[in-house]
Amino acid sequence: MMPTDITSPDRTRRTLLKGVGALAAIPLLGPFSRALAANAGDPFTLGVASGDPVSDGFVLWTRLAPSPISPDGQGGMAGMPAQVPVQWEIASDEAMRDVVRRGVAYAPAVFAYSVHVEVSGLAPHRPYWYRFTALGAQSPVGRAVTAPLANAPVDRLRFSFASCSHWEMGYFSAYRHMAQENPDLVIFLGDYIYDYSNDQTKKDAKPIVRAHDGPDAKDLTGYRNRYALYRTDPDLQMLHAAAPSLMTWDDHEVENDYANAWSQKVDVSATDFLKRRAAAYQAYYEHMPLRAMSMPRGPDMRVYDRIGYGALVDFHVLDGRQYRTPQPCALPDNRGGHVAPDSCTERSEARRTMLGFEQETWLADGFRQSRAQWNVIAQDLLFVPLTQKDRKTGVVGHWTDGWDGYPATRERMLQAMMQSRPNNPVLIGGDIHSYWTNDVHANERPDSPVIATEFVGTSITANPPPYEAFAAVLPENPHVKYFESRHRGYVSVDLTPQRMQTRFQVISDRADKQASVSTLKQFVVESGVPGAQVV
Repeated sequence: MMPTDITSPDRTRRTLLKGVGALAAIPLLGPFSRALAANAGDPFTLGVASGDPVSDGFVLWTRLAPSPISPDGQGGMAGMPAQVPVQWEIASDEAMRDVVRRGVAYAPAVFAYSVHVEVSGLAPHRPYWYRFTALGAQSPVGRAVTAPLANAPVDRLRFSFASCSHWEMGYFSAYRHMAQENPDLVIFLGDYIYDYSNDQTKKDAKPIVRAHDGPDAKDLTGYRNRYALYRTDPDLQMLHAAAPSLMTWDDHEVENDYANAWSQKVDVSATDFLKRRAAAYQAYYEHMPLRAMSMPRGPDMRVYDRIGYGALVDFHVLDGRQYRTPQPCALPDNRGGHVAPDSCTERSEARRTMLGFEQETWLADGFRQSRAQWNVIAQDLLFVPLTQKDRKTGVVGHWTDGWDGYPATRERMLQAMMQSRPNNPVLIGGDIHSYWTNDVHANERPDSPVIATEFVGTSITANPPPYEAFAAVLPENPHVKYFESRHRGYVSVDLTPQRMQTRFQVISDRADKQASVSTLKQFVVESGVPGAQVV
């Protein structure tokens, strides 16, 4: 059962609860549950978050979990009722003195006692502060920001984007520095968690900075506990409490290199893998500030979406995993990514799609309808073609798990851009654990016109690809203007109607909780002039 605003004409008891605090809400629980609540620890161990801002509101999220890592995946809520009342409040000031909206949501056991409150009726283009109360406790205060009215003039937007935060490989100090920049919006581009745990018995095992909660996540309990572990990180909590977010996923929210209904492991059937995908998607929904439209239905869950920010920018958020056809020219022992030579003709077949044809049509419609000054395509991967060499076999070709495995989809997207001519298209991505700045040409010919710009961020903590190997192939890829894989960090963007300024922010040491931050490189894209210039 979905939690809703107390102003909805539903549930008489919500009306009765309007304006009351947590101690008044507890009597709704049975005697046994009240005793459990009285003895429970802080239910807000996973923090708070907001997301999907629109001009009159946003989504508020929390999950009740007094014991976040528990054998049953219920976060220490075993024995509680099927749903627990959670009061929420929104104020115009950080001290929460001027409360402008309040209500009661119901955290259901079926979704691990998470709540997703879709708030409306607020003023556009301004900050608000919010908090939750439940089980006799009060959450930290979070900050959210409403979007401007559609087509309203906007002088500036500051947003950051990040990807690939592997708990075992380091601390999330990059998130702390992102929060301290006070962005209007944060975009997560995939690999928010890592499903697998490193096996330290292997001869080439990477050193672990901090251990996962257990073995690989494969079922609902495993995925719930993995998200709960990551959500206990104070720097990640700080970032979510600082600004609203948009998000999409890559592969490690489920399994490395999965494609639609297919595991990378050849001995796993589609039926069995979809059961795992259903569990992973449900846990993702339970831990993200997503709207009801994203509520999972078995192994299906919509995350692609379009969010406008006044007349300044339209964000087109893509899902590059759920609807794709399998990677081309699969190896006998692995369906996942590898460098395939040009003799792999399956790679270029028009019937193949990375986004699914329905999402492709949706994206093309978005380009056609956009009147914003900028169009940011937020997705999970490196977009431009990249000639590279397989480090094990020496084969020269293209990586099949990324856009290079689906060049027909990329060509259709570029054609849609050229036909619709949306203003200033810029792609942002992650996955490859390195920084990239690229010219996006009209096709794979290097002498074709530059029609868009691409920025790819490095990982928050995940291990990098070898710098020397990629640096060696850059002469074969003249559209790549910058590459760097030896640093961890994130990307910050200052956007005005006239230009986009992008900063590659790097942390000093992922193994240091108190890592410092510095700017590695800055680029500018001028409105009307595709392609980035070094500042």
